[in-house]
Amino acid sequence: MAWDIFLTEYRNYLQLERSLAENTVSAYIHDVIKLKQFLDFSNPKNDPLEVKPSDLHNFLEYVNELGMTVHTQARVVSGIKGFFKYLLYEDIIKENPAELLEAPKLGRKLPDVLSTEEIDRIFNSVDLTNANGQRDRTILEVLYSSGLRVSEAVNLKISNTYFDIGFLRIIGKGSKERLVPMGKSASKHLKIYINEVRIHQNPKPEAKDIVFLNRFGGSISRVSIFTMIKKQVNLAGVHKKVSPHTFRHSFATHLIEGGADLRAVQEMLGHESITTTEIYTHLDRDFLSQTLKEFHPRA
Repeated sequence: MAWDIFLTEYRNYLQLERSLAENTVSAYIHDVIKLKQFLDFSNPKNDPLEVKPSDLHNFLEYVNELGMTVHTQARVVSGIKGFFKYLLYEDIIKENPAELLEAPKLGRKLPDVLSTEEIDRIFNSVDLTNANGQRDRTILEVLYSSGLRVSEAVNLKISNTYFDIGFLRIIGKGSKERLVPMGKSASKHLKIYINEVRIHQNPKPEAKDIVFLNRFGGSISRVSIFTMIKKQVNLAGVHKKVSPHTFRHSFATHLIEGGADLRAVQEMLGHESITTTEIYTHLDRDFLSQTLKEFHPRA
C-alpha cells in the first residue's frame, strides 16, 4: 500500500509543482512501478522506505539483461532517481539510496533524415480526392513545415492558428509555448482542410477547437498518425524507417544545411538547450570538413 500512496503523491508533485507534460509524468511513474514489480519478486511485502542501493543496482542489471536500449535505461534511472529525491525532499526518507546510481553513457545517434525528393514523393503519394487524404496531406505538411512533435500536431488548436501572420502557437513539453512559422504550402493545405473538409466532420464538443479530427469527430490519435505515415511511406516507395519525428529531424537538418541560424532553429524546435539542436550540424559534417580543407591556412 505504501508504494501506491507515494506514487500518487509523486505524480501530483510532478504535475503540480514540476509542471511536467503528462507523457513525461506517465513515463516516470511507469519506471518506478517497474522497480516495485522487480522488488516484489524477492519480497512481496517490500517497502519503498527500505530500498537499498544494492536493490537498485540489481534492478538495473535486470533491466540491462532485458535488452532495453541505453536511452530507455537512462530514462529509467532518471525516473527512479527523481522518485527517491522526492521522498528525501518531503523528509519521508533520511538517506537517498539512488544518490550514486549512474545511467549508462549515451551515444549521440544521428537521426534519420529524408531528402527533399523523398519528402515530395511521400506528399504526392497521398490521395487528395477524399477527406482523409486532405487531412493526412495537411498533417505531413505541418510536421515538416513547422517541425512539430506528433503530440503537438495532435493537440494543435484552430484558435492557435494565425494565417494572417503565418504562425502557429504551439504548447510544447512542460506546457511551454512558442510561435512557429508555417511555410506557404502548409498554410495553403491547412486552410483547405479547415475551411473545406473539417467543417463537414461534425467535431465532438471536446474537439471543437482541435484542428485534426478522426472520422468520428474526435481528436486524431498519435497511433493514427504513425499508421498513416507508414502507409504513405510504403506507397511512395521510400525504403527508410520513417516516423512523425523523422519529419521534425528533416525540418531541422534542411534548415541548418541551408544556412539557418542555430538559435533560430532551437527556438522553432522548442529545445531548451542549444546542444540538443547541435546534433543536426553533424549531418553536414562532410561539407564542413571540405570547407576547412579549402579555406583554412593550416588545413
